[in-house]
Amino acid sequence: MPAPADLPLDQVRTLLAVVDEGTFDAAAAALHVTPSAVSQRVKALEQRTGRVLLLRTKPVRPTESGAVLVRLARQVARLERDAYAELGLSGAGEPTRVSVAVNADSLATWFLGALTRVPREHALCFELRREDEDHTAALLREGVVMAAVTSSPDPVPGCTVRYLGRMRYLPCAAPDFAARHLDGPPAETLAGAPVVLFDRRDDFQDGFARRLGHRDAGPARHYVPTSEGFVDAVAAGLGWGMVPEPQAGPLLGAGRLVDFAPDRSVDVPLYWQQWKLDSPALATVAEAVASAAAEALRR
Repeated sequence: MPAPADLPLDQVRTLLAVVDEGTFDAAAAALHVTPSAVSQRVKALEQRTGRVLLLRTKPVRPTESGAVLVRLARQVARLERDAYAELGLSGAGEPTRVSVAVNADSLATWFLGALTRVPREHALCFELRREDEDHTAALLREGVVMAAVTSSPDPVPGCTVRYLGRMRYLPCAAPDFAARHLDGPPAETLAGAPVVLFDRRDDFQDGFARRLGHRDAGPARHYVPTSEGFVDAVAAGLGWGMVPEPQAGPLLGAGRLVDFAPDRSVDVPLYWQQWKLDSPALATVAEAVASAAAEALRR
């Protein structure tokens, strides 16, 4: 592939517009050019790189090579906005947008508090993408976001990694539910007890059950795709589940939950990954996130 300096920025920006808008026609409208011009720019970029950059689906999706250039386009846009701000050329009161992928449990417990620590004079506007911590790195790799809270210590190409701490999860159930379904060693009872899962990709509860008894959790499954709703479902007695310690604490103290395997908590390490850019906006957010994580997470 040619060096980035050899890639026409108008073609790279057009590729980004097609990915963001989903179709060539929508990208043309956003760029105020004809669909033919958009198609020609993308084709020229594919010829220049010798790679297929887009899957012509609905909506359009970038290939692995296309994702590299989409990330480049977003990084260039980020640097341009930072430069304009330093030169005093940004619009009056125009906020700087920072996109971050974050897992639901962090979002429900400590992450929003981290964002409030960003000094207001930076005038940042946040775009948060909620995704499981095992999958947030994919959004970073695709260039959809510029930073992510992830469970992976392996840096995405072009990114830095910073350890944040460990989120502890406790195996919890409502007292009545535990008396009915979990009266015995968890290794034996979990396989038949109803369980609450976040969504169909959630393997956390199954993994916990396998570590105890070499079997998945039971076949009676409730899917509740919000962190707060998940905890409410466990407290309501729909099933057992692995509850983040910050959310479990008050409910355990109030007697609404019991920790049915108190010696088998699970710690999930969390990391902050972000683009390798000399961006004041990103640096400010990173420091705020690290500061809040140091107080909220286990070290």
